Amino acid sequence: MHIFRSIAFGLTLAFSTSAIAHPDQVAAADMANAANAFLATLKPEQKDKATFKLDDANRTRWHFVPTEMHPRHGLSFREMQQDQQHMAYALLASVLSARGVQKTAQIMSLEQILHDANPKGRFARDPKWYFVSIFGKPSVKGTWGWRFEGHHLSLSFTVVDGHIGGLTPAFFGTNPGTVLDGPRKGLQVLAAEENTARALIKSLDAEQRKVAIIADKAPSDIITKADRKARRLEPLGLAASEMNKKQADQLLRLIEEYLRNYRPDLADAGVTHFEEVNLSKIHFAWAGSLEPRQGHYYRIQAPDFLIEYDNTQNDANHVHCVSRDLKHDFGEDLLRQHYERHHKK
Repeated sequence: MHIFRSIAFGLTLAFSTSAIAHPDQVAAADMANAANAFLATLKPEQKDKATFKLDDANRTRWHFVPTEMHPRHGLSFREMQQDQQHMAYALLASVLSARGVQKTAQIMSLEQILHDANPKGRFARDPKWYFVSIFGKPSVKGTWGWRFEGHHLSLSFTVVDGHIGGLTPAFFGTNPGTVLDGPRKGLQVLAAEENTARALIKSLDAEQRKVAIIADKAPSDIITKADRKARRLEPLGLAASEMNKKQADQLLRLIEEYLRNYRPDLADAGVTHFEEVNLSKIHFAWAGSLEPRQGHYYRIQAPDFLIEYDNTQNDANHVHCVSRDLKHDFGEDLLRQHYERHHKK
């Protein structure tokens, strides 16, 4: 009997013949029910904006820049009534953890800070300019997908035959990275993602750093940007097998911070998987300064996943980070198998 081993990055997916529902099936069903509850609140013209065919080209057309730079399709919070917005948040909560929902809401709220700082700026800054797009027809045993997206947020989810097919790309960004003044001074939404990585790089000795630090200057952004196809990056950096136990545990805690954006049953499955991966296959790379508020970048790679984190813009107070599945972004492989089985013509 095959078991779905890792959810958060879709590393290995096989369908069980058991009648017992596995975490990915339960999560997929919860998402379908939440999506249909959301759709039930929409007026016909709103539903027309929110829904697309599963094979719509926009499903894999994603980005994290302001909407003026990347016109988005879907139904925005601006166009929803309050009860509809609540159901959209409930849809997010069907797959994200409390931590993940909190980060999402806080990132959206940073748009108000940007607006207040520059109300007549080039871009409209509005915490309600975030879009829900549903691809295909949500059903407990069906094949469909959806996305939640706006400035500094892009979260994509795919369900294939009632199982989680993919939970990436998953992009979180913050501007400001740390709020420097005002009533929310000190708020750092992605603090753990930055501080855990810095503690790791600083714990390395001189020989380890020679391998882990791949450039003295950080790139100006994540290297994979908003590519539709995830790809492996070179050089790899330092293998976890070349770290001592405390350092390797720190790296796994950093990976877990990204996994814990998802609901506990999905995150637990992902954590279990990564604890069993050969440490020689997991690499950590750093570029730029080791000090806060100076440009820095890191990435984590294994044969089947990639995490990138970059903080260089606005005097290194503007964060972009992304998780990519090198095999199953947008449920690609599983959708192909689905189409081969059910839509050969």
